[in-house]
Parts: sequence; C-alpha cells; structure tokens
Amino acid sequence: MKPGMTAKSWAGAMLICIPDILSAEEIREFRAALADARWVDGRETAGAQSAQAKRNLQLAEGSGEAKMLGERVLTALSQSALFVSAALPLKIFPPLFSRYEPGHEFGVHVDNAVRAVKGAIFRMRTDLSGTLFLSDPEEYDGGALVIEHGFGAQGIKLPAGHMVLYPSTSLHRVEAVTRGERLVSFLWLQSMVRDEGERTILFDLDQSIQALAGDLGLNHPEVVRLSGVYHNLVRRWADA
Repeated sequence: MKPGMTAKSWAGAMLICIPDILSAEEIREFRAALADARWVDGRETAGAQSAQAKRNLQLAEGSGEAKMLGERVLTALSQSALFVSAALPLKIFPPLFSRYEPGHEFGVHVDNAVRAVKGAIFRMRTDLSGTLFLSDPEEYDGGALVIEHGFGAQGIKLPAGHMVLYPSTSLHRVEAVTRGERLVSFLWLQSMVRDEGERTILFDLDQSIQALAGDLGLNHPEVVRLSGVYHNLVRRWADA
C-alpha cells in the first residue's frame, strides 16, 4: 500500500494508512532510545495460538523506555484528525514495540479479542489494531505486514512514521525478514463504535464533510446539516 492511499473498504472492513504520525526528528529520537533498550522474547505477550507462530523481539512491557515512547505515540495519535475519525477511540492499549531481525517472522494469527495490561485492572475489547512503522522499507527485505480479507491479501510496508489501522478480526501475518531490521510499534484499541460497518459509514461521512467544508466553508448550510447527521449517528451508535 502506498502512503498516498488513505483508506480502502473491503466487504465492510476498513484498512487505513495514516501518514506522518511521527516526524523524521521523532523517528531519530525513537530509534536512539530503542537502540539502548532491553529486548525480550516477543512470545511473552502473545496468546497461546499466536505464541506458536511468533518469532521476534519485543521491548520489555512496562519498561521505562516502553512507557516513555508509548506515551509519545499516544500523544501523536491524539493529534491526528484522520486517526480519530477512523478509530473513534474509547480505550487504547499501551503501545508495544517489536524488532524483527533476519529469520524473524509472525505467522498467520488473529489478535486476542480482549487485552489486559499486565499488573493492572484494565481490560478492553480489541476492535482495531494498528502498526506504526519505525523503519523505512529500504532498510529491510521481507517483513511485510500481510492482512487477509475477502478478496485476497494485502502486503504493507510503509515509510517510518506512518501507521496502518485495520480490524482486529482480520487474519494477518508478518513475512520473514531476510535482511536488515524491522522496527515497529503496535497497539490495539476499543472504539466507541463496535460495529465495523457503522464505523465505515461514519468515517466516509466525516471525510466527505471535511472535503465539502474545504470547498464551501464550515458554515455552509449543507455542511452544517451533514455535520448534524454525523453527530446524530455517533450519538445513536456510540458507547462512551
């Protein structure tokens, strides 16, 4: 998927590329912090089925680096209008960080339906999964995130700082890395709107409203009317 492709709908499911979550300077700072961090076996945070398919390294969950970088990811996401429009987030699992070296891969799996933070009374339903790329595609061979859907499979390698957001119900995998190093941050979130079809309608409507507002102005009667339709649908469908 190319960075310019912001959204695609497949049989009611949305896969969305969100560019420039992190700047080039932020990527350099993240990479420097990750270079000195302690990495552990990635299977520590995998479910029973996923652990059989997972071979990678992961920043120790709850470590100082993981908390600091995770908070920076959450701050950046809160400032992305496209992310908020697509996800309508209610709860976000603290972002995690993975490193794939040659020979590392993650076989086909589906994400756990419910995630719990280790050592905390915090549980959430996983509606959407997100991968934030911290390495540029030319830095490694292989390592594409492959998301399966009704019309086949889509392989994704995005520039550093870009994120892909997709339904947690999707079967997906990470192809084996054959050269270089693949660094990513990944997370799960619970949306205010549980139903994928309803989220897709709201996202498409919101994007159309933004486009019309750019052409006609925020106070144009049709923009105001459609904005009312959008908010009334959110009011009808959201759990907040």
